[in-house]
Amino acid sequence: MFNKFLRENKYAAIILTALRLYLGYSWFTAGLGKLTGGFDASGFLKGAIANPVKGPEGDVVFGWYVSFLKGIALPNVHVFNTIVPWGETLIGLGLLLGCLTTAAMFFGLFMNFAFFLAGTVSHNPRDIFLGFIILTAGYNAGRIGLDRWVVPFIRKFAGKNAAQEKSKATA
Repeated sequence: MFNKFLRENKYAAIILTALRLYLGYSWFTAGLGKLTGGFDASGFLKGAIANPVKGPEGDVVFGWYVSFLKGIALPNVHVFNTIVPWGETLIGLGLLLGCLTTAAMFFGLFMNFAFFLAGTVSHNPRDIFLGFIILTAGYNAGRIGLDRWVVPFIRKFAGKNAAQEKSKATA
């Protein structure tokens, strides 16, 4: 019942728009600040490696993630110095404009969990909670936005391609 409300109700679309704009502004300003302020992830990565998330007994909880940070992220920090600020900015833009909202929120949640696994709590729990509401709502979260036109266009285009592929396969 609640899912149906989130996914289909026009009043839910208004509430979702407010949530989407709030999160979009947060993502966009964080990303833009990094793009214009000379962002370098190496300090954050070194800190996450030196002080990983630990359980009550003091053992490392996400050892696999620390290994990823050590072996892949830190040696390739130049890649992360590009994808983090651009990712945050594009996620914010997608949410602010209501364009490809579901995809933007998926990648936003992906980044939230990456920060969370590295030990950054901050506002991540709130953002994850609101992000799951937006992701669950699907199209309705972007109905008052560009998704109103973009999603039907994509569905129409994808439907034509699928029909063409099907006819080629049967020929």
